[in-house]
Amino acid sequence: MREKDVPFHPPECCDMRGMLSFHILWLLSKKSMHGQEIANELEKRKGFKPSPGTIYPALKDLKRRGLIKGEKRNKVVVYTLTDNGKVGIEAACAYFCRCFGEIFREHKAFVPKSGES
Repeated sequence: MREKDVPFHPPECCDMRGMLSFHILWLLSKKSMHGQEIANELEKRKGFKPSPGTIYPALKDLKRRGLIKGEKRNKVVVYTLTDNGKVGIEAACAYFCRCFGEIFREHKAFVPKSGES
């Protein structure tokens, strides 16, 4: 299957709704963002924009656990990783790679590169 043939939405066989906290921490490890920016970035990657009722409870939980902090700037709250959040995302990425790395390596082996048939 070529990259252009990969569906933008997850296939029905796999429930990929999970890992929201992981994804938010990963995005915030790249740069500070407010909630709408996070939702927009998730939409680019997942093919649908999570609702405020999904994003903000997740942000509240991450903040409660000391992994992120919010700072009011003008009319929005901008979220950044705390030191605990930085340690947490490093550990989460290592765990993710250990769990799923083999899938990605094997998938690359049978997916033709762009331009190949």
